[in-house]
Amino acid sequence: MKLKKIAALIAIAAASGSAFATNGYFSHGYGIKAKSMGGVGIALPQDSLAAATNPAGMVMVGDRLDVGVDLFSPIRTSTWTGTATPGPTINGAYGLVTANTDYKSGKNLFAIPEFGYNKMLGWDMAVGINVYGNGGMNTDYGKVVIAGNPGTTNSNTYSNLEQMFIAPTFAWKVTKDHSIGVSLNLVFQNFEARGLESFDNVNQSMYVGSVTNRGKDTSHGLGLKLGWTGQISPAVTLGATYQAKTKMSKFDKYKGLFAQAGKFDIPETYGFGIAFKPNDKLTVAADVVQINYGGVKSIADNGDQYPGIAGTLLGSENGSGFGWGNQTVYKFGLSYQYAPNLALRAGYNHGKTPLKSSQTFFNILAPATVEDHLTLGATWALADKSELTLSYVRAFEKKVTGVSTGNGGCTAVWGCAGNPVAITGHPVDLKMYQNSLGIAYGMKF
Repeated sequence: MKLKKIAALIAIAAASGSAFATNGYFSHGYGIKAKSMGGVGIALPQDSLAAATNPAGMVMVGDRLDVGVDLFSPIRTSTWTGTATPGPTINGAYGLVTANTDYKSGKNLFAIPEFGYNKMLGWDMAVGINVYGNGGMNTDYGKVVIAGNPGTTNSNTYSNLEQMFIAPTFAWKVTKDHSIGVSLNLVFQNFEARGLESFDNVNQSMYVGSVTNRGKDTSHGLGLKLGWTGQISPAVTLGATYQAKTKMSKFDKYKGLFAQAGKFDIPETYGFGIAFKPNDKLTVAADVVQINYGGVKSIADNGDQYPGIAGTLLGSENGSGFGWGNQTVYKFGLSYQYAPNLALRAGYNHGKTPLKSSQTFFNILAPATVEDHLTLGATWALADKSELTLSYVRAFEKKVTGVSTGNGGCTAVWGCAGNPVAITGHPVDLKMYQNSLGIAYGMKF
């Protein structure tokens, strides 16, 4: 009966699990306890979601089950700042429909579930499973925002990327003080885009008809996450983790949008952590995590050339992308055992936005601008070896001011009779802030 309940919880999480942009498009942390401490967890496993951060931590949390949900609210705004009369185009360049107008994305509340289960095999081994959203991005403007290519009728601008991990995990204490772990990541992605008709032509894409309005498409892949923890003194624990780039199957329906005919791999990540316990009540922890967005062409390729030029057509081997750079994330957290049944937590998370000011136009679909997060939380111990955890996260508003870019040319399709002309480019400002409230129930057994 217990296994049936676990399977049902996994199915529920799998049906609806996705996270949204905080560190680039990755979540700032995994597990409600970790989220309330700035996302730290490489050297500080606290529950059975530990494997999502460091698989080695599972052998340190005991037999337990954790189920949680985050109510996540990102507020996204795009603004065209070019100087022009209102209209769908500006000197032949793509732009927002009306200059100097804020376009806010709707659907501002999402429920993000998480699930973890861990079982000890003696004192030195553990097996478990995590189900969680690794990352994603959603924009739903409810109106035409990206316009251009005179004569094109655009749908309302919409995009949605979801990534879900199901991670069976094995952890082993190789000595009393050192543990290693490995997770087999079963990864699933969903993507859908609407309102990009202006890109669906031979001047923009290698695969006309596979750019927009194709419904939901799916992708899958397999990867590994490796981890180590070591207690080097009674007060200090260190940790390290590595996840290679996960190669995903292609989004065939959108092979004319993403580079390499629809490839959208998951970036390589690695990190280091430390946890310091100066006394029985206080724990201080910090992580540094590197996310190598630059290794995925559909994310990292330059995206400021519209109309497309040779070698950068959407869907090609080096097709235009979001222009994101690599990101280094710094996480810091505190936990204080205020009373035998109450632990208080706080944290801070900072990762410089991977967006460049020259890349804001295409990132109307993915305005991952936030950099600084303040987190708070608490855990109450309940009867019957159970506990309740709450967290609150505030990601402060960050604006990326776009600069004029563009290839400085046009074709007959653009009403220029084939004569090259200068264009003003694509000056778009992006900004976002976020709030999230999380709750989790944990049970030891």
